[in-house]
Amino acid sequence: MKENSFAHFFEIVKAVRKGCPWDKEQTPLSLRSTFFEETCEAIDAITQDDPAHVKEELGDVLLNVVLIAYLFEEKGLFTVEETINAIADKLVRRHPHVFAQSEGASELTEDLSGSPEKVLGQWERIKQNVEGRKSDSILDSIPENFPPILRAYKELKKAAKLGFDWNSLAEVKMKFCEELAEMQDAFIDVERLHNYDGKAPFSATNLTEEQKKAQLHLEEEFGDALHCLINYGRWLGLDPNVALQKTMKKFENRFRYIEEKMKVQDIPFDRAHHRDMMEFWAAAKKIW
Repeated sequence: MKENSFAHFFEIVKAVRKGCPWDKEQTPLSLRSTFFEETCEAIDAITQDDPAHVKEELGDVLLNVVLIAYLFEEKGLFTVEETINAIADKLVRRHPHVFAQSEGASELTEDLSGSPEKVLGQWERIKQNVEGRKSDSILDSIPENFPPILRAYKELKKAAKLGFDWNSLAEVKMKFCEELAEMQDAFIDVERLHNYDGKAPFSATNLTEEQKKAQLHLEEEFGDALHCLINYGRWLGLDPNVALQKTMKKFENRFRYIEEKMKVQDIPFDRAHHRDMMEFWAAAKKIW
């Protein structure tokens, strides 16, 4: 790293803030969506294992972090330097197994060699006992605005840290199968009440009270099954968010391939040409 490279970068950020009409209008609230989008783009680049793209996207994330911190600095609430110092102090405090003079040394009660799980447990103890971040529930630390799948995954991991978990993968699998069966039973009620023939996606409109009740029950059981599937993935050592992102990208590549082939061959993109779509889909599967 070049000497004073961050200081040079910070001066550029301040100059852009003062000289660019768009940047002048930004606030921490207005930058939330930009920050989120840039973070997602960085995650995509990492997933694609494209170092040059990762470098660029991480730079964009860093720009958002520094700019948002600087906006608070302008208001006299805290400085960019204080932000950096705070995370540096936190790293030392929460890693007493790395830094001998760490404030968190009181929670270093065992050898953590080769045990990431124990490190995470120590991390939680330091947060509560050293930093005083006690709360009514261990789940309080999970941001409310997390996407549902990510929030569910985090909640399950947090609960497991306190021993609230299944005893084996076999139990997790059995529970998942049980929830799938309950979802199917709930759907049978919906199917019966609506005379649903299954030939098109179900549309829940103009429902009677009985139909609404059945539909809400199906929604509940679907949620239970999805929650169990997320937990099943956790037990298999999989992050459901990463797995879903990969599947979505695979679907996107295949669907774009179908769109391209249909367009090149001047085939209308509609249900009447479903067979053509499926043939192109089969070809796409050989590529992605």
